[in-house]
Amino acid sequence: MFNRLIRTLVKVVVASLIVGTILAHFGITSDELMKAAGLSSDRVTELARNGVAWALPNLILGAVVILPIWFLLYLFRPPGESRD
Repeated sequence: MFNRLIRTLVKVVVASLIVGTILAHFGITSDELMKAAGLSSDRVTELARNGVAWALPNLILGAVVILPIWFLLYLFRPPGESRD
């Protein structure tokens, strides 16, 4: 699973580099794209902060429940049992 995640991340990075290079060739900047979408850098920053402010408490709350359950399952797993 970890290997597939790394491959996907590499593909996304390579595709982003290719598209970014093409857009830069035509003189299109991120500021122009944000203005066309009706956004400013301050608004994007505010949206990101609001997203983190919403997600972080929910992430912590979920971890408080999930991590102990995972630990108990891991602890009481029969010896020699493989993930694959």
